[in-house]
Amino acid sequence: MQTLLNQPQGLCAFLQRQLDENMLRKWYPLALDKECGGFFTNVTTDWELGAEQDKMIVSQARHIWMTSKAASFLTDGSSYEQYARHGLRFLREHMWDDRQGGFFQIRSRQGGYSECRGWRNEKRTYGNACAISALAALYNLTEDPAVLDLARQAFQWVEDHAYDPVHHGYFQFLTREGKPFDRTGRYTTVAEDRLECGYKDQNSSIHLLEAYTELYRVWRDPTLMKQLTALLHLIRDIMVTEKGYLHLFFTRDWTPVSVSHVPGETCVRDCALDHVSFGHDCETAFLLLEASHALGAENDARTLHVAQRMLVHSIMNGWDQQHGGFFDGGHYVGDSTQCTIVRNAKTWWAQAEALNTLLIFSHLFPDDKCYHELFEQQWEYIDTYLVDRQHGDWFEGGLDQEPNDRNGPKSHMWKGPSHTGRALMNCIALLSDENETGPGVRKRKQDLQSLITHWRRV
Repeated sequence: MQTLLNQPQGLCAFLQRQLDENMLRKWYPLALDKECGGFFTNVTTDWELGAEQDKMIVSQARHIWMTSKAASFLTDGSSYEQYARHGLRFLREHMWDDRQGGFFQIRSRQGGYSECRGWRNEKRTYGNACAISALAALYNLTEDPAVLDLARQAFQWVEDHAYDPVHHGYFQFLTREGKPFDRTGRYTTVAEDRLECGYKDQNSSIHLLEAYTELYRVWRDPTLMKQLTALLHLIRDIMVTEKGYLHLFFTRDWTPVSVSHVPGETCVRDCALDHVSFGHDCETAFLLLEASHALGAENDARTLHVAQRMLVHSIMNGWDQQHGGFFDGGHYVGDSTQCTIVRNAKTWWAQAEALNTLLIFSHLFPDDKCYHELFEQQWEYIDTYLVDRQHGDWFEGGLDQEPNDRNGPKSHMWKGPSHTGRALMNCIALLSDENETGPGVRKRKQDLQSLITHWRRV
């Protein structure tokens, strides 16, 4: 019997409806804060606005990135360009620090000082990376020189303040003045992420890699090229373990933070700083390939090998053989070769990143049928347990593990449409028939085929 999954054009059309009708039209223009600027943060499961609407740089920037990409992808995306420009105004006028430079981590709904989650006037490299990605995407759409100028200022601010000239890589925690801080100095943070204070981390690093890749596509600056290359090598050669997963946190000199010697319940409790994040591994496998391709690196067999090893490790250790989908986290205790699942939730963003990477790898290695088979199974999992057929968009976590997420929020500071949007756009493009799609889909398909052709030559 013919099913949706073994008819690529049927699946492509279905995913297009998912992107347009079930996702983008639900988010926009509802998410636009027309009174104060920027985008609303907290939205209920049935798309009602929440009472608290403080605005974080990550979610604000990702809305700009998403609407910029939607504007160029959809046949009629002109309204999304206006949404992106709407977000830009708040980013430039309120989230950018005119006195000290850099983007604040948090502002109030109106754009002023906020005590929300203890971030106050602090800054994070991760948030600045998201802003750079958004600005580069918007410049790619509009060619507005003021947008590129702000992206370049943000890049320079990160390089001047977050870069470690001694051990390399980037500090994550920064004061308003751009001074890195840890738990041993005079400055004390009360922010909700203070457990991670003082460490270098993979999450800010991979998103800085993503941001610099996006920026390098539109600004071929030699310093940017040098730093993007260094980031690629740092993540690939230092952060990724021999087993094929990312260490999460490191001391300044790149000693991994580890609780692998701690058995049992204590290990599970403390593994926030040391676990296997299968979603990040799937995402990073894709980001490494993107970065190397953007740099024009020829015969970069090591990057391809590491990216494939990361995906294979996630499949072998994080894939749920019973229901499908990837678990959130695993852990190796001591010298064990067995990765134990310690976080059995299946968060929406991790499933989206895995969907994207599996389809990319099915094209990189067409003779290995497992990637495409797992892509199909991954979509079946998403369609069964994550897609909200009543209200639209995706639940925060798969209902097979977290049934209460059926009533959870559609949006909060860490949940937005960018992960799902990128995955769906890439899948639509790769599954599409060029003769039956609009120019935006054709352009993305050409870009992805260029990436795939590049890596298949290695």
